[in-house]
Amino acid sequence: MITSGPTRQYLDPVRYVTNASSGRMGAALATAALELGHEVVIVSGPVTVDYPAGATVIPVVTTDEMLQAAVETFKQCDGAIGAAAPCDYMPRQIQTQKISKTGKPLTIELVETADVVATLGQNKRGRDRGDQPLADDRSPRRQWVVGFALETEDQRFRAIVKLERKHCDLMVSNGPSAIDAADNEVELLDPDGNVIEAIAGDKEHVARRLLAQIQQRLISS
Repeated sequence: MITSGPTRQYLDPVRYVTNASSGRMGAALATAALELGHEVVIVSGPVTVDYPAGATVIPVVTTDEMLQAAVETFKQCDGAIGAAAPCDYMPRQIQTQKISKTGKPLTIELVETADVVATLGQNKRGRDRGDQPLADDRSPRRQWVVGFALETEDQRFRAIVKLERKHCDLMVSNGPSAIDAADNEVELLDPDGNVIEAIAGDKEHVARRLLAQIQQRLISS
């Protein structure tokens, strides 16, 4: 399963908070996974990018919808790649009518949304609640989770923190230049925080290298 694209959190019936994620990385990852012979399900926020025809696409809008769809879909999957950029905040109160201009400042209180990748990592099969390997950790039913960490500063450090907090098996670290871009530059980190591979190029190349590492370390091992 791959999560992809942005989510939207509505302020009123016509306005929403979102980000510029395009879904290109998710589409490239799906293509690379299909090339390796895997079945692929994409849980996607609103995007204009075309996903590969061989993938099953589940469209969602809000972060909560992405969470619900991802959790339900993940039950039937071997692993998940969290390439989406879900909106981290939502308004505490959604207005039922369009907010009109008053000539005065407008204050909107935001609260955090649920963390999709962390929820998947905490509930993956084959790990106990302390994230220690179980006796059957290498059984075919063990699930894995790969996250993406997009940061504007201290990228590697913050990615390592997210890797541990979200119980991921691998973490992809990248920066804001990746958003809605044809190219990407990433570091793939292992659970100890080591850089497995630094990859740069168009997103199709990056996706193929990431899937090659995932295939070797999490699927075939």
